[in-house]
Amino acid sequence: MKKILLYFLFTTAVFAQQKQVTTSIDTTKNKIGAEFKLTLKTNVDTLSKVVFPNAKNFGALEVIYSYPIDTILKNDRYELVKRYGLTQFDSGKYTIPSIKILINNKPFLSDSIKVEVANVVVDTLKQKMYDIKDIVPANESSDWWKYVLFVLLIAGIAAFIYWFVKLRQKKVIEEEIYKTPIEKATSLLNSLEKKELWQHGEVKAYYSELTDIVRNYIEEAIEIPAMESTTSELIEGLQMASKKKKMKLSKETIDNLFVVLKQADLVKFAKSKPMDFEITEDRKKIERAIVTLDKAIPVVVENNDEMLLNEMQRQEQLKRELKKQRQKRIIIASVSVFLLLFITLTFLIATKGFTYVKDNIIGHPSKELLEGEWIKSEYGNPIVRVETPKVLKRVDLKKTLPKEGMALIKDMQSFAYGSLIDNFYIMVSTLHFKQETQIDLAKSLDGALQTLEAQGAQNMIVKQEDFETKEGIKGIKGYGTFSQIDGKNQSSTKLYYEVLIFSQEGGLQQVIIVHEEGDPYANQISERILSSVELQNSKQ
Repeated sequence: MKKILLYFLFTTAVFAQQKQVTTSIDTTKNKIGAEFKLTLKTNVDTLSKVVFPNAKNFGALEVIYSYPIDTILKNDRYELVKRYGLTQFDSGKYTIPSIKILINNKPFLSDSIKVEVANVVVDTLKQKMYDIKDIVPANESSDWWKYVLFVLLIAGIAAFIYWFVKLRQKKVIEEEIYKTPIEKATSLLNSLEKKELWQHGEVKAYYSELTDIVRNYIEEAIEIPAMESTTSELIEGLQMASKKKKMKLSKETIDNLFVVLKQADLVKFAKSKPMDFEITEDRKKIERAIVTLDKAIPVVVENNDEMLLNEMQRQEQLKRELKKQRQKRIIIASVSVFLLLFITLTFLIATKGFTYVKDNIIGHPSKELLEGEWIKSEYGNPIVRVETPKVLKRVDLKKTLPKEGMALIKDMQSFAYGSLIDNFYIMVSTLHFKQETQIDLAKSLDGALQTLEAQGAQNMIVKQEDFETKEGIKGIKGYGTFSQIDGKNQSSTKLYYEVLIFSQEGGLQQVIIVHEEGDPYANQISERILSSVELQNSKQ
């Protein structure tokens, strides 16, 4: 007996030494948002090093305050006291998990504690109630700049399109007017005179355009590389071309052209400044040279074969030009449409928000369900009459139930749309038992939630309340959130669920709705479904 007593005292002492962390809490029941004070105590010697965790959450409870460590000296030992302020903003039952404390780098675990968070009850007899206030119109003056910005952007796009089209039209008109090199050169000379460049001191720019006009004419009409040739090379090439083409050019014409080109070189590269009468004379020399060169070009008389070949070439060239113009028009139209769409989307995002644009233009699965054609139908036995956005299809859940449970069931029918990984999931199930059974709705709700957990639901928060249909049939409603883990993408989605359980004589009726938390369209779908639930008693 003494040995047994000594052994008991020894094991108690060993356990006391190992139990170096004491856990306590000020209350296990509290209201939403109220503070739980969790206290962790350790008893160590003066040389021990203790590390308490610095976490933002302990399980489902949020750490709102981490109090400083209190140190108490007791008989050459330290008692370290660490307090945490915890809270939760959803009602339900929670568990504060074991917390790891390091003592001399060795982990020690605290005790887990169960706590309960209750809703705040509003006493309408003692609390004075007020009517809902009227809607206050929003001050729209703060958004005036968005509309101004939109108008300016549209005006800018319209101006750009107008300018681009006019530019293209101008180029087309010029191509139609300048049918021959002599017409083009004459028109450009007249345009140069209207600019009055040398009269405003821009002599270099004047001579540069003047020589470009004559060089372009020579290159297009006589077909020699005049633009990239020096003055000497141009005159030499012109003399050779005149002999080859049998052009009758006087020495005076070539000399006048050479003098003006040399004068232009001096102005452009040597900063020479000719007199006003010299500039006027140079312009006349260029004009006479162009006219003389054009008259000197021999007219080639084409035979029928050459005329036919040239006509075919002209037709092919015309087709290519028409094709290019058509492609340019298509490009202009496409760019204009794209810019208008971009401006419109930008304006809608600025005024309505990205969510509005995404849901109404790009599309939203839940919104399409909500706005689609709804179907009202009857399911199972006892009958559940409900309105849904899609027809529920029969599913077989018998294989998922244990054999012991199936032995008690006479008939089981299940109908569903979607799945837990879809945007919206609804299931209607009915059970008919072989013998009359007293059904506990709370336990039936637990069974339904266990089914969700078997399908991958984690971190489930459960709330419960009574539910009554329009016909006065009473049942129970469970609702809350849980996390769904996607194994392929290693991502987690928070889902919201609602479960209705009804018990009638010999039967059980169940409605389950699951959708992504925070989806406003799914919330409206769920409300419409639940408000449409009608039950038919098994005796009817």
